Formats: sequence, structure tokens, C-alpha cells
Amino acid sequence: MDVRHGSDVKPPRPARWRRLALLLLLIPFVGTLWVASYASLTPRLWGIPFFYWYQLLWIVISAGITIIVYAVDRS
Repeated sequence: MDVRHGSDVKPPRPARWRRLALLLLLIPFVGTLWVASYASLTPRLWGIPFFYWYQLLWIVISAGITIIVYAVDRS
């Protein structure tokens, strides 16, 4: 019997959504390990070669995806 009461108790999210959220973590993995897709110097962004700013962009994207996965897992 569940003795929890109150408005702050949420029903557990289905396991299917949790698995799908975890699959989101594969996106940065593939995006950074597929080197042939970004092994070039052009286009440049503020003088920075594509190779470098592409990887820096993945840091920001990975952080965003991690926050989404964490939020889904915690709910």
C-alpha cells in the first residue's frame, strides 16, 4: 500500500520514455566520433577553423542533452 500523500508526488514515468531519453546520449557520441564529417578547415567562424568550433559546439549540445536526460530520469 502506498502511504505517500500530497500534491508533490508524481506518478513514475514509463520506462519506455526513460530508455528513449538515454538514447539521446548517443547523439553527441556519434557526432564527435565520426571524424570524416568535420575534418576540414572551412568554414571558419571568427577565424576559428571548422574542426575546432564544431567540437566546441558539441560540448554545448552535449550539456543540453545531458540536462534533458537528467530531467526525464528524475521525473
